[in-house]
Amino acid sequence: MAMLPIATAMAAPAGRTCHLPGAEEALRCFNVTVPLDYNKPGKTIVVHATVAPAYREAARADPLFVLAGGPGQAGSDILPVIDAAFRRVRATRDIVLIDQRGTGLSGKLDCKSPPDIDTMSEEQLDAEVRRCIEKIGAPYDRYTTDAAARDIEKVRVALGYRQINLWGGSYGTRLGQHYARLYPANVRTLILDGVAAPDQIIPAGGRDAQAALETTFRQCESDAACKRAFPALRSEFASLSAKLDKGPLTLTMADPRTTAVRPVQISSRRFAATVHRVLYAQPDAHSLPFLVHSAYNGRWEPFVARSNRDTDFSADGSMSGPLYLAVVCAEDYPLLTPELAAADTRGSFLGAPLASQLAALCPVINVRPVRYPAPTVIAAPVLMLSGAQDPVTPPRRAVSAARWMKASQHLVVPNGGHIVSTLGCVPRLLREFLDQPGRPVQGDCVNEIPAPTFQLDAAGPQP
Repeated sequence: MAMLPIATAMAAPAGRTCHLPGAEEALRCFNVTVPLDYNKPGKTIVVHATVAPAYREAARADPLFVLAGGPGQAGSDILPVIDAAFRRVRATRDIVLIDQRGTGLSGKLDCKSPPDIDTMSEEQLDAEVRRCIEKIGAPYDRYTTDAAARDIEKVRVALGYRQINLWGGSYGTRLGQHYARLYPANVRTLILDGVAAPDQIIPAGGRDAQAALETTFRQCESDAACKRAFPALRSEFASLSAKLDKGPLTLTMADPRTTAVRPVQISSRRFAATVHRVLYAQPDAHSLPFLVHSAYNGRWEPFVARSNRDTDFSADGSMSGPLYLAVVCAEDYPLLTPELAAADTRGSFLGAPLASQLAALCPVINVRPVRYPAPTVIAAPVLMLSGAQDPVTPPRRAVSAARWMKASQHLVVPNGGHIVSTLGCVPRLLREFLDQPGRPVQGDCVNEIPAPTFQLDAAGPQP
């Protein structure tokens, strides 16, 4: 099939040269003024976009817009993905990363972790979040997926592009699909990694999380070294969960950040949330048996250190909690009926902590329920990517989303977790799809992406 003709780009503003954390080179930064409320023009806010220009001067006119996940993550939080996933794409196309309103450099709604977070109870943590939400005092009901999609259109126009390609990761797949339905003529292709189906309710993730945990257990049992090192892994995990269900555990230990000896509280919610996050990426998931076994034997330091990664300097730690709540409390929580929550958490290690936390915080964020119309069919070619061991958006979610797509392809990485665009041959496949979206992607190479080794001791993964 012949390549699609190259469109002619409109004249774009120059922007400014910028150096941002996560990128060694100078990039181009743009601030685009958009309405705060698209139904009531007047007040405005600024949305930030970062452009990594194509390497070739004779670049194609259809850039790749990158939409981060969360909700709550900004494009400027994931700048390393430019090289890790899009280096081949960038040879011929600009890469545009957008900071969704309320994240990153687009007026981040920010609640910083208190310095004594490790010693605080769940009630104290929730009270701290409530105080921060009230202190920020933003009009949270203006921070919806719909508003973010309309912001993307403002950025497209301001930067002078005609048709664009969209890459979305995790929640970014929801945002990308919504944009494609609002502005179908402006979308050339979509690449969706870790696909959120239109009917997916973000807090209802117990079933998928438990499936990923069970897979990790089975893989350890099938690996001779892992099985020998952790022969009672399932019972040790069950024992820890049961103990924490009875109440928080307070330990005296050296803080992994500072080495200062201090009390650290491990609650059921913290334990489940950390396990869930560990399952996102396969290298981390293959450290879980070691973390569980160490904690079971009273050595919690490795587990706490891993838990701290999400509130320190990692990409996850830079997410906007209030933006997450603004979106989820408006678009997902109203659909989380008691019956659905009970069915989803039955038999899952996640239990009901997230739903109970949302029940406490959503009234404070004070947003009206948002009911989107039934999805329309997306006509643009779509490449969907899934990790077989994804604990959040497993392949079944992409299969559900495909019902509303006219021309979709779906690749599943057997040894992949949540977000697989950086793995193995996938960056090459992204370029091939964008160059010829009407041609089937020959994706057999994803089956050759190896599984990481298990961590058996404090020295790290096996060689």
